Amino acid sequence: MHSWPTPNVDTVPGTPQPLRLYDSADAAVKPVEVSGDTATMYVCGITPYDSTHLGHAATYLTFDLIYRQLLDNGYKVHYAQNITDVDDPLFERAERDGVDWRELGTSQIDLFRSDMELLSVFPPQHYVGAMEAIDEVIEMVQKLLDAGAAYVVDDAEYPDVYASIDATQHFGYESNYSREQMETFFAERGGDPDRPGKRDPLDALIWRAHREGEPAWESPFGPGRPGWHIECSAIATNRLGSTFDIQGGGSDLKFPHHEFSAAHAEAALTVERMARHYVHTGMIGLDGTKMSKSLGNLVFVHKLVDAGVDPSA
Repeated sequence: MHSWPTPNVDTVPGTPQPLRLYDSADAAVKPVEVSGDTATMYVCGITPYDSTHLGHAATYLTFDLIYRQLLDNGYKVHYAQNITDVDDPLFERAERDGVDWRELGTSQIDLFRSDMELLSVFPPQHYVGAMEAIDEVIEMVQKLLDAGAAYVVDDAEYPDVYASIDATQHFGYESNYSREQMETFFAERGGDPDRPGKRDPLDALIWRAHREGEPAWESPFGPGRPGWHIECSAIATNRLGSTFDIQGGGSDLKFPHHEFSAAHAEAALTVERMARHYVHTGMIGLDGTKMSKSLGNLVFVHKLVDAGVDPSA
Protein backbone atom coordinates (compact mmCIF):
# COMPACT_ATOMS: atom_id res chain seq x y z
CA MET A 1 0.00 0.00 0.00
CA HIS A 2 1.37 3.43 -0.88
CA SER A 3 1.72 6.20 1.71
CA TRP A 4 1.97 9.91 0.76
CA PRO A 5 4.60 12.30 -0.66
CA THR A 6 7.67 13.20 1.39
CA PRO A 7 7.74 16.86 2.46
CA ASN A 8 10.67 19.15 1.80
CA VAL A 9 13.36 19.07 4.48
CA ASP A 10 15.20 22.22 5.51
CA THR A 11 18.61 21.97 7.12
CA VAL A 12 18.49 23.11 10.73
CA PRO A 13 21.39 25.38 11.72
CA GLY A 14 23.42 24.72 14.85
CA THR A 15 24.79 21.64 16.56
CA PRO A 16 22.70 18.44 16.56
CA GLN A 17 21.31 17.64 19.99
CA PRO A 18 21.04 14.13 21.45
CA LEU A 19 17.52 12.72 21.33
CA ARG A 20 16.10 11.74 24.71
CA LEU A 21 12.64 10.21 25.10
CA TYR A 22 10.50 8.94 27.95
CA ASP A 23 10.41 5.15 27.78
CA SER A 24 7.17 3.72 29.18
CA ALA A 25 8.77 0.33 29.87
CA ASP A 26 11.65 1.75 31.88
CA ALA A 27 9.59 4.65 33.29
CA ALA A 28 12.49 7.00 32.63
CA VAL A 29 13.81 9.51 30.13
CA LYS A 30 16.53 7.76 28.14
CA PRO A 31 18.88 8.70 25.31
CA VAL A 32 17.97 7.07 22.01
CA GLU A 33 21.11 5.16 21.15
CA VAL A 34 21.08 3.96 17.54
CA SER A 35 23.34 1.13 16.47
CA GLY A 36 24.83 1.99 13.09
CA ASP A 37 23.61 4.73 10.75
CA THR A 38 19.90 3.82 10.58
CA ALA A 39 17.22 4.28 13.23
CA THR A 40 14.23 1.94 13.09
CA MET A 41 10.76 3.12 14.13
CA TYR A 42 7.29 1.60 14.12
CA VAL A 43 4.22 3.69 14.89
CA CYS A 44 0.80 2.07 15.06
CA GLY A 45 -1.55 3.36 12.39
CA ILE A 46 -5.27 3.98 12.21
CA THR A 47 -8.28 1.75 12.04
CA PRO A 48 -9.84 3.49 9.03
CA TYR A 49 -13.31 4.50 10.11
CA ASP A 50 -12.94 7.88 11.86
CA SER A 51 -9.97 9.76 10.46
CA THR A 52 -8.22 12.07 10.82
CA HIS A 53 -9.11 13.62 14.19
CA LEU A 54 -6.81 15.84 16.26
CA GLY A 55 -5.77 12.92 18.45
CA HIS A 56 -4.41 11.18 15.37
CA ALA A 57 -2.77 14.39 14.20
CA ALA A 58 -1.07 15.01 17.55
CA THR A 59 0.36 11.49 17.63
CA TYR A 60 1.73 11.49 14.09
CA LEU A 61 3.10 15.03 14.39
CA THR A 62 4.91 13.99 17.57
CA PHE A 63 6.61 11.06 15.88
CA ASP A 64 7.28 13.26 12.87
CA LEU A 65 9.33 15.50 15.18
CA ILE A 66 11.23 12.43 16.38
CA TYR A 67 11.82 11.40 12.76
CA ARG A 68 13.14 14.87 11.91
CA GLN A 69 15.37 14.98 14.98
CA LEU A 70 16.92 11.66 13.99
CA LEU A 71 17.51 12.98 10.46
CA ASP A 72 19.06 16.16 11.87
CA ASN A 73 21.37 14.01 13.98
CA GLY A 74 22.68 12.35 10.84
CA TYR A 75 20.72 9.10 10.88
CA LYS A 76 18.69 7.48 8.18
CA VAL A 77 15.24 6.47 9.43
CA HIS A 78 13.60 3.16 8.54
CA TYR A 79 9.95 3.73 9.41
CA ALA A 80 6.99 1.35 9.23
CA GLN A 81 3.32 1.87 10.01
CA ASN A 82 0.28 -0.39 9.77
CA ILE A 83 -3.36 0.17 8.90
CA THR A 84 -5.85 -2.04 10.73
CA ASP A 85 -8.06 -2.45 7.68
CA VAL A 86 -9.85 -5.57 8.95
CA ASP A 87 -11.24 -5.29 12.49
CA ASP A 88 -14.48 -5.19 14.46
CA PRO A 89 -14.78 -1.37 14.84
CA LEU A 90 -14.52 -0.97 11.06
CA PHE A 91 -17.23 -3.59 10.48
CA GLU A 92 -19.48 -2.02 13.11
CA ARG A 93 -19.17 1.48 11.63
CA ALA A 94 -19.81 0.19 8.11
CA GLU A 95 -22.92 -1.66 9.26
CA ARG A 96 -24.16 1.43 11.12
CA ASP A 97 -23.70 3.61 8.04
CA GLY A 98 -25.00 1.02 5.58
CA VAL A 99 -21.81 0.88 3.51
CA ASP A 100 -19.37 -1.85 2.52
CA TRP A 101 -16.55 -2.05 5.06
CA ARG A 102 -13.92 -2.21 2.30
CA GLU A 103 -15.24 0.98 0.70
CA LEU A 104 -15.33 2.73 4.08
CA GLY A 105 -11.76 1.67 4.80
CA THR A 106 -10.49 2.81 1.41
CA SER A 107 -12.16 6.23 1.68
CA GLN A 108 -10.81 6.81 5.19
CA ILE A 109 -7.28 5.73 4.25
CA ASP A 110 -7.36 8.16 1.32
CA LEU A 111 -8.51 10.93 3.67
CA PHE A 112 -5.77 10.09 6.16
CA ARG A 113 -3.10 10.23 3.44
CA SER A 114 -4.39 13.63 2.32
CA ASP A 115 -4.39 14.97 5.89
CA MET A 116 -0.85 13.73 6.58
CA GLU A 117 0.34 15.41 3.39
CA LEU A 118 -1.35 18.68 4.41
CA LEU A 119 0.36 18.47 7.82
CA SER A 120 3.76 17.82 6.15
CA VAL A 121 4.26 14.59 8.08
CA PHE A 122 7.03 12.29 6.87
CA PRO A 123 5.56 9.11 5.38
CA PRO A 124 6.63 5.63 6.45
CA GLN A 125 8.68 3.69 3.92
CA HIS A 126 6.42 0.73 4.72
CA TYR A 127 2.69 1.49 4.95
CA VAL A 128 1.07 -1.89 5.37
CA GLY A 129 -2.55 -2.96 5.68
CA ALA A 130 -3.44 -5.93 7.85
CA MET A 131 -4.94 -7.65 4.81
CA GLU A 132 -1.58 -7.35 3.04
CA ALA A 133 0.15 -9.09 5.94
CA ILE A 134 -2.12 -12.12 6.39
CA ASP A 135 0.62 -14.61 5.42
CA GLU A 136 3.03 -12.97 7.87
CA VAL A 137 0.46 -13.20 10.66
CA ILE A 138 -0.26 -16.86 9.88
CA GLU A 139 3.46 -17.62 10.02
CA MET A 140 3.80 -15.95 13.43
CA VAL A 141 0.71 -17.69 14.82
CA GLN A 142 2.20 -21.01 13.69
CA LYS A 143 5.50 -20.20 15.41
CA LEU A 144 3.66 -19.47 18.65
CA LEU A 145 1.71 -22.72 18.40
CA ASP A 146 4.87 -24.70 17.64
CA ALA A 147 6.62 -23.12 20.63
CA GLY A 148 3.75 -23.96 22.97
CA ALA A 149 3.13 -20.25 23.45
CA ALA A 150 -0.36 -20.40 21.93
CA TYR A 151 -3.30 -22.79 21.95
CA VAL A 152 -6.63 -23.45 20.26
CA VAL A 153 -9.67 -23.18 22.52
CA ASP A 154 -11.85 -26.26 22.83
CA ASP A 155 -14.74 -24.96 20.75
CA ALA A 156 -15.89 -27.01 17.78
CA GLU A 157 -17.82 -24.10 16.26
CA TYR A 158 -15.28 -21.30 16.76
CA PRO A 159 -11.78 -22.75 17.37
CA ASP A 160 -10.06 -19.42 18.06
CA VAL A 161 -6.31 -19.31 18.71
CA TYR A 162 -4.99 -17.52 21.79
CA ALA A 163 -1.50 -16.57 22.95
CA SER A 164 -0.67 -17.56 26.51
CA ILE A 165 0.69 -14.80 28.75
CA ASP A 166 2.45 -17.50 30.76
CA ALA A 167 4.70 -18.16 27.76
CA THR A 168 6.19 -14.66 27.93
CA GLN A 169 8.78 -14.43 30.68
CA HIS A 170 8.54 -10.70 31.24
CA PHE A 171 4.87 -10.11 30.43
CA GLY A 172 3.81 -6.72 31.77
CA TYR A 173 7.19 -5.00 31.49
CA GLU A 174 6.07 -2.60 28.75
CA SER A 175 3.09 -1.05 30.54
CA ASN A 176 4.16 -1.62 34.17
CA TYR A 177 0.50 -2.06 35.08
CA SER A 178 -0.77 -4.19 37.93
CA ARG A 179 -2.82 -7.29 37.20
CA GLU A 180 -5.94 -5.41 38.27
CA GLN A 181 -5.19 -2.51 35.91
CA MET A 182 -4.49 -4.94 33.07
CA GLU A 183 -7.80 -6.70 33.56
CA THR A 184 -9.68 -3.39 33.56
CA PHE A 185 -8.03 -2.06 30.39
CA PHE A 186 -8.24 -5.44 28.66
CA ALA A 187 -12.01 -5.52 29.15
CA GLU A 188 -12.40 -1.87 28.08
CA ARG A 189 -10.13 -2.00 25.04
CA GLY A 190 -11.23 -4.89 22.89
CA GLY A 191 -10.29 -7.86 25.07
CA ASP A 192 -12.48 -10.86 25.86
CA PRO A 193 -11.68 -11.90 29.45
CA ASP A 194 -14.84 -14.01 29.78
CA ARG A 195 -14.29 -16.13 26.66
CA PRO A 196 -14.92 -19.79 27.63
CA GLY A 197 -11.94 -22.08 27.12
CA LYS A 198 -9.20 -19.54 27.76
CA ARG A 199 -6.45 -20.57 30.15
CA ASP A 200 -6.08 -17.05 31.52
CA PRO A 201 -8.57 -14.17 31.21
CA LEU A 202 -5.75 -12.00 29.81
CA ASP A 203 -4.73 -14.39 27.03
CA ALA A 204 -5.07 -12.48 23.76
CA LEU A 205 -6.78 -13.57 20.55
CA ILE A 206 -4.28 -14.07 17.73
CA TRP A 207 -6.49 -15.83 15.15
CA ARG A 208 -10.26 -15.44 15.09
CA ALA A 209 -12.06 -18.41 13.59
CA HIS A 210 -14.51 -17.57 10.83
CA ARG A 211 -17.93 -16.23 11.79
CA GLU A 212 -20.76 -15.82 9.33
CA GLY A 213 -20.67 -12.42 7.64
CA GLU A 214 -17.00 -11.77 8.45
CA PRO A 215 -14.05 -11.92 6.03
CA ALA A 216 -11.79 -14.93 6.40
CA TRP A 217 -8.54 -16.33 5.06
CA GLU A 218 -7.42 -19.95 4.91
CA SER A 219 -4.77 -21.07 7.38
CA PRO A 220 -3.35 -24.31 8.82
CA PHE A 221 -5.55 -23.71 11.88
CA GLY A 222 -8.72 -23.11 9.90
CA PRO A 223 -10.29 -20.13 8.11
CA GLY A 224 -10.34 -16.87 10.02
CA ARG A 225 -8.67 -13.51 10.42
CA PRO A 226 -5.89 -11.95 12.52
CA GLY A 227 -6.24 -10.73 16.06
CA TRP A 228 -5.46 -7.05 16.54
CA HIS A 229 -2.14 -7.23 18.38
CA ILE A 230 -0.32 -9.88 16.35
CA GLU A 231 -0.91 -7.85 13.19
CA CYS A 232 1.57 -5.25 14.45
CA SER A 233 3.98 -7.88 15.80
CA ALA A 234 4.25 -9.41 12.33
CA ILE A 235 4.31 -6.21 10.29
CA ALA A 236 6.91 -4.51 12.49
CA THR A 237 9.38 -7.36 12.87
CA ASN A 238 9.19 -8.43 9.23
CA ARG A 239 10.28 -4.96 8.16
CA LEU A 240 12.46 -3.68 10.98
CA GLY A 241 13.92 -6.86 12.47
CA SER A 242 13.17 -8.85 15.61
CA THR A 243 14.34 -5.93 17.77
CA PHE A 244 14.05 -2.31 16.64
CA ASP A 245 14.62 1.13 18.13
CA ILE A 246 11.24 2.82 18.71
CA GLN A 247 7.71 1.48 19.13
CA GLY A 248 5.28 4.39 19.19
CA GLY A 249 1.63 5.31 19.50
CA GLY A 250 -0.92 6.96 21.75
CA SER A 251 -0.92 6.23 25.48
CA ASP A 252 -4.20 4.34 25.10
CA LEU A 253 -2.24 1.71 23.15
CA LYS A 254 0.20 1.04 25.98
CA PHE A 255 -2.07 -1.75 27.18
CA PRO A 256 -3.24 -4.06 25.87
CA HIS A 257 -2.04 -3.38 22.33
CA HIS A 258 1.66 -2.65 22.75
CA GLU A 259 2.08 -5.07 25.64
CA PHE A 260 0.69 -7.93 23.59
CA SER A 261 2.36 -6.91 20.32
CA ALA A 262 5.67 -7.13 22.15
CA ALA A 263 4.76 -10.37 23.94
CA HIS A 264 3.74 -12.13 20.71
CA ALA A 265 6.90 -11.09 18.86
CA GLU A 266 9.20 -11.94 21.76
CA ALA A 267 7.70 -15.42 22.22
CA ALA A 268 7.66 -16.19 18.49
CA LEU A 269 11.14 -14.86 17.74
CA THR A 270 12.78 -15.69 21.09
CA VAL A 271 14.03 -12.18 21.77
CA GLU A 272 14.07 -10.47 25.15
CA ARG A 273 12.61 -7.15 24.03
CA MET A 274 10.87 -6.22 20.77
CA ALA A 275 11.65 -2.49 20.98
CA ARG A 276 14.45 -0.67 22.73
CA HIS A 277 12.16 2.29 23.44
CA TYR A 278 8.39 2.29 24.00
CA VAL A 279 7.18 5.84 23.44
CA HIS A 280 3.63 7.11 23.93
CA THR A 281 1.86 10.39 23.31
CA GLY A 282 -0.73 11.84 25.68
CA MET A 283 -4.44 12.09 25.00
CA ILE A 284 -5.92 15.28 23.53
CA GLY A 285 -8.56 17.19 25.49
CA LEU A 286 -11.26 19.61 24.36
CA ASP A 287 -12.76 22.15 26.77
CA GLY A 288 -11.34 20.24 29.71
CA THR A 289 -12.65 16.85 28.55
CA LYS A 290 -10.85 14.00 26.82
CA MET A 291 -11.53 13.99 23.09
CA SER A 292 -13.05 10.62 22.24
CA LYS A 293 -15.37 8.80 19.87
CA SER A 294 -17.64 7.75 22.72
CA LEU A 295 -18.22 11.36 23.78
CA GLY A 296 -18.79 12.50 20.21
CA ASN A 297 -16.45 15.49 20.57
CA LEU A 298 -13.87 14.63 17.91
CA VAL A 299 -12.45 17.48 15.84
CA PHE A 300 -11.31 16.49 12.36
CA VAL A 301 -8.34 17.85 10.41
CA HIS A 302 -10.14 18.03 7.07
CA LYS A 303 -13.05 19.96 8.58
CA LEU A 304 -10.69 22.53 10.08
CA VAL A 305 -8.93 22.90 6.74
CA ASP A 306 -12.28 23.24 4.93
CA ALA A 307 -13.17 25.99 7.42
CA GLY A 308 -10.06 27.92 6.42
CA VAL A 309 -7.59 26.88 9.14
CA ASP A 310 -4.01 26.79 7.84
CA PRO A 311 -2.67 23.22 8.39
CA SER A 312 0.78 24.67 9.11
CA ALA A 313 -0.62 26.78 11.96
